[in-house]
Amino acid sequence: MTLFARFSALIVAFCLALPAMAMSLDEAKNALESAKSQGLVGETPAGYLAAVSSNQKARDIVSAINDARREAYKEIAEKHGIAVTKVETVAGQKAVEKTPVGQYILVGERWLKK
Repeated sequence: MTLFARFSALIVAFCLALPAMAMSLDEAKNALESAKSQGLVGETPAGYLAAVSSNQKARDIVSAINDARREAYKEIAEKHGIAVTKVETVAGQKAVEKTPVGQYILVGERWLKK
């Protein structure tokens, strides 16, 4: 087998393994409160989570939860015949309001500990 063929096989194997490495929604849900309490993840007024720090686990949690939120917002918007952005805004306001003291929220472009 040539070096190119070996390298190609390695790339294909890596690409196939990527979905398996992604955090599942259940794993993300289980890790979310801890990540929020540790200050790794915070709520934004746009209705989505964001990583407060550059921690890879935080980014994985954010990605999995935000994908689920995006789908839920889309379904709600379609059901009520409104724009997804309206659903995102309302959800963001509620999430920021419900964020407990000691956790982070995004205000403007700055993270604030509530």
